[in-house]
Amino acid sequence: MDPAPRRSESGLAIRRATHLLAAFTPDRPAMSLTQLAQRTGLPLTTAHRLLGVLVDCGLLERDEDGLFHVGLRLWEIASLAPRGLGLREVALPFMEDLYAVTHENVQLGIRDGLESVFVERIAGRTAVPVLTRVGGRFPLHPTGIGRVLLAHAPVDVQDEVLAAPLQSFTPRTITDPAALRRILSDVRSHGYAVNDRQVTMDSLSVAAPIHATDGSVVAALSIVVPAGIAHPAALAPMVQTAARGISRSLRQFAK
Repeated sequence: MDPAPRRSESGLAIRRATHLLAAFTPDRPAMSLTQLAQRTGLPLTTAHRLLGVLVDCGLLERDEDGLFHVGLRLWEIASLAPRGLGLREVALPFMEDLYAVTHENVQLGIRDGLESVFVERIAGRTAVPVLTRVGGRFPLHPTGIGRVLLAHAPVDVQDEVLAAPLQSFTPRTITDPAALRRILSDVRSHGYAVNDRQVTMDSLSVAAPIHATDGSVVAALSIVVPAGIAHPAALAPMVQTAARGISRSLRQFAK
């Protein structure tokens, strides 16, 4: 038998299973079979069969009410992603130091395509609430981390992001492409980004780049504080110092 049809069938099954896994979101952490079939557009019988396999593998779990949710095994596998694993291990001591000084949100993020992915965060009970979460994706244009990553991204990535409709989160969110290009230039010149009330009206963030051995920007570090309590110029040196420390440790980690 020609192996090509088998490979095609296997690829289709994997894609469909991936669609089922990707259907879960922070707003929809648990769903029924019917809901998952509707969200993915899969036939009910196909969704039922694939969900059974995913549950057997531990990638999904099913609770007493019959609702499916992400399984612990999937989290264990995802935590081994090389872009996040070594980076998190190296960055955590510096993030903890920054948090110890400020007791505010400290976040670590990387770029994946046209979005940022937050791979670690430290926050206290009294820190200003944020919309981001570990493992969550966010647009590049409104956050400090996102702007640092976008400022150092290839030109074609910048062009694609700025050519698309840019979501506004607050009345102050900058969505004008020309204005954002000027901001990205400033980020590269100054070595840090300041985002004042761009995502929520009660927060301000300062972010700095983290460099790999070859000098490329592989991640960004930020601190998020209540808007109006501190001048960005006072926060930037702390964030930059921590980011440089992570960069140096990454270079040693790579040897």
